[in-house]
Amino acid sequence: MGLLGLLRRKPFERAGFELYTASVAAARAPSLFGAIGVPDTLEGRFDAIALHVALLVHRLRHDPDPRGRDLAQAVFDAMFADMDLNLREMGVGDMSIGRRVKTMWEAFHGRARAYEEAMGAAGMAESAPLAAPLEAALARNIWRGEPPEGAPALLAARARRIAAALSAREIGDLAAGRLDLLEFQT
Repeated sequence: MGLLGLLRRKPFERAGFELYTASVAAARAPSLFGAIGVPDTLEGRFDAIALHVALLVHRLRHDPDPRGRDLAQAVFDAMFADMDLNLREMGVGDMSIGRRVKTMWEAFHGRARAYEEAMGAAGMAESAPLAAPLEAALARNIWRGEPPEGAPALLAARARRIAAALSAREIGDLAAGRLDLLEFQT
């Protein structure tokens, strides 16, 4: 690969940014911070984004179409390019950006794995015993173990609705960057 190969865009770069942007828009829904009680802090906002992106990446990684894995990587790349940019805009020094992004990367992977395991254990069921693993994972990660009454159940129900909607989306729409998760604001 020559120099032009290094400068060429990745095939799903634009779609990855568009899908990531849709996830961030859903993660900024006022109902998350109001009715559901996600902490309106830097950490709470990161956790809301991580949840939405984790659901999307899970959907893409498990699609039988080979584009799914490339799209998942493009969304992941978009997320961490955005995190890097946001840290710089907040005035974090260049010398510590890499360390902070690595910490965020590790936090995202831990949360994504916990949500995937919890949803796998509970399936998509809404019954109390089966919903408990996802609610526990959300309570631990979003509220650090001290959630408002009923908040994990509300957020878990939202996560299951988003996961179901994502699984119903055609890979062609996702590969074109078409996704609207704002319908899950309530």
